[in-house]
Amino acid sequence: MYRRLLGMNVFADEDVLVEDQIIMLRDTGFEAFFTGWSRDFPFEEWAKIARDSGMIYQSVHAPFGGVADLWRDDEAAAEKAYKDIVDCIHTCSDNDIGLMISHCYIGFDGIVDITERGLERYEKLISEAEKCGVNIAFENTEGEEYLNALLENFSDRPNVGFCLDSGHEMCYNFSKNLLEKWGDRLIATHLNDNLGIKDLNGKIFWHDDLHLLPFDGIRDWDELAIRLNKCGYKGILTFELNRNSKPGRHENDKYKRLSLQEYFTEAYIRACRFASKL
Repeated sequence: MYRRLLGMNVFADEDVLVEDQIIMLRDTGFEAFFTGWSRDFPFEEWAKIARDSGMIYQSVHAPFGGVADLWRDDEAAAEKAYKDIVDCIHTCSDNDIGLMISHCYIGFDGIVDITERGLERYEKLISEAEKCGVNIAFENTEGEEYLNALLENFSDRPNVGFCLDSGHEMCYNFSKNLLEKWGDRLIATHLNDNLGIKDLNGKIFWHDDLHLLPFDGIRDWDELAIRLNKCGYKGILTFELNRNSKPGRHENDKYKRLSLQEYFTEAYIRACRFASKL
């Protein structure tokens, strides 16, 4: 896409190997991709394919299942979550991947306090990442106060920034304009669409986090383009999309009727359509 680099996620649960998906994305038109993290993923192989094919390995998404434990007093649980994220930092460093995306919290009930112990753990993570030459982009999810706490407390750290998830903004953050507060810290995007919050009382839940293709939900993409332009974001436009419907939902079902190549092609068309607004 003229003047804008475009990227999206690969899928670890498809019949097509990630190694082949990277090439498929390149041949479709994308310039970059990102992956999740697991101890058994062949990151070295993926990074080599990226180098050999001219693709940008834009980021690794850190494991998020235990991030709430980083704020809690349970040292054993916190240590496990901490070790997973440190190992993800080392994965990035070992494979010349300069960015790790991290959630700040997970969960919709039993919200825990923002604790000094939690900030101490994150300070250690940020320091380790800085030592390893890895930037951390904290993503807006449920628990917006945790994002605020980290970006405010570590505002002086050059390797800490913000990743805007356009879908989370609608279904977790009540469509609040998060770029108004954190646009100057924006270093990554996770662009996707959804239908907002389904519950009539405004209760947020992960089933609303659909990760639809752009223009398949209620997101005002013209408005988002204006906000991205206002904050001067010139980085890779990275899309985080999902082919599978959430439990009890059917919005993504139509994507599974496409071959993976057809889906990547449709994603690229939508990505270009949005990029043309910037």
